[in-house]
Amino acid sequence: MPLQSGLGLTASIKSAKNLEPISITAIASVSPLGHDTPTVWDHYRSSRHFFTTHYFGGQTAPAAFLDANSKALVDGLRHSDPKYKNLDESVLYAIAASRQAVAQAGWKQGDVFGVNLGSSRGATGLFEKYYDEFRESGMVPTLTSPTTTSGNIASWVSHDLQSQGPDLSHSITCSTALHALLNGVAWLRSGMADKFLVGGSEAPLTPFTIAQMKAMKIYANDVSDYPCRALDLEKKQNTMILGEAAAVCCLERGEKPNALGYVSGIGYATEVLEHNVSISAEATCFQKSMHMALGGTPLHEVDAIVMHAPGTKAGDLTEWRAVQKVFGQHMPLLTTTKWKTGHTFGASGMLSIELALLMMQHNTFVGVPFVESTEARDIKRVLVNAVGFGGNAVSVLLSKSAQ
Repeated sequence: MPLQSGLGLTASIKSAKNLEPISITAIASVSPLGHDTPTVWDHYRSSRHFFTTHYFGGQTAPAAFLDANSKALVDGLRHSDPKYKNLDESVLYAIAASRQAVAQAGWKQGDVFGVNLGSSRGATGLFEKYYDEFRESGMVPTLTSPTTTSGNIASWVSHDLQSQGPDLSHSITCSTALHALLNGVAWLRSGMADKFLVGGSEAPLTPFTIAQMKAMKIYANDVSDYPCRALDLEKKQNTMILGEAAAVCCLERGEKPNALGYVSGIGYATEVLEHNVSISAEATCFQKSMHMALGGTPLHEVDAIVMHAPGTKAGDLTEWRAVQKVFGQHMPLLTTTKWKTGHTFGASGMLSIELALLMMQHNTFVGVPFVESTEARDIKRVLVNAVGFGGNAVSVLLSKSAQ
């Protein structure tokens, strides 16, 4: 049975629990919620969403853009160095978030740390710009190739921070950021590195990208009070909305005095594709990844789950069924970021990590305003889920303490 292979993998995770702790010593983001932690937390606790309606290639659609202060931060970064003026916004967002994270962690230029930052779509804005120029003139600018390669994000962040460790980029669609975290943990566990900067960045608010999502018939059409109905299991239509963001965190080996939380378990799984964006009716991939991340953790000790929940009918419901299958009568509190910030593709998993850490830090659960959640409990352990097209699921168990 498919689930047995996932359950069989928990033995390695249980043994990993006896290894040296993995500390998260910083997390930072630039998003529609802002770029400083107090503002981000205030916006998470509010009941407002951050969607506005814009024109994309002649058609209107709701989307979640960076707030004004974050845009100013990115614009200042773009003009701070002549080399930065031709970089894609996804790269600039990543640099802005990464600078904040390493400063928070106390890492310095020249330190030895790895960088693993990815993106689902990469340099979307520049690709569209350069292609339009090519169609008009038959020529492209000299910098077209180096500024649109997949390795762009990690390499420029490493350049900006002058890090002396390895830098890697990848795209695993919407679970990209959590796959970066998995990879960072693997490097630390192997002893090949002591510190790793991991996360994802996405700037997908372009006409072609919005058109693709609309062609799939998953984009929100309603502009009601809450246009993205993520975690509403009774919605009658798809309500996914796109947002832009970058989010990164600093991982370190061992129990650190400045740790915001600890990676207690990691899990991953894939499904056999039935079609390009398929996921099984009970999200077998999520069942496997959650079981793997939990290892021997008692189910009742998991206080909350930050779900992937993109706001689509099938995506939300299948993940909820998977959570039901795994937790049964020990259901944690459930939440998601998507109703507020939209789906930020490759950055979304790390935004969920940020929300989880903030909830643990403040011992406060942040729910979804149109989903009932009346039970109050301490927030000491939070599970975070993400999945990409084709069932590339990741689950990460975070704990407030290393024990």
